[in-house]
Amino acid sequence: QVQLVESGGGLVQAGGSLRLSCAASGNTFSINVMGWYRQAAGKQRELVATISKSGNTNYADSVKGRFTISRENAKNTVYLQMNSLKPEDTAVYYCNAYVDVFRRYWGQGTQVTVSS
Repeated sequence: QVQLVESGGGLVQAGGSLRLSCAASGNTFSINVMGWYRQAAGKQRELVATISKSGNTNYADSVKGRFTISRENAKNTVYLQMNSLKPEDTAVYYCNAYVDVFRRYWGQGTQVTVSS
């Protein structure tokens, strides 16, 4: 089992920045990919960014150039630095840990609200 705890959400004006953190505990050695997803009100959950154990990253087109995902393996923590935030970035952001097709874990989510 893997437990994930997110932090760092909040309210920010358009153009501002936030950094989200996700601390993993439990069987962290089994995690292959960690990532961030988001779900806006009335919409489906969507991928924001992922990072593999070796550091390979993947971003949604909507956040490329503005968001940066990073991973500190020694602390079992993944970060999402969000710059140039837009109102359309408003959503609940979820941390995800992917072990294999049968085991994926989610955090409880953290609200990010960007005011115009």
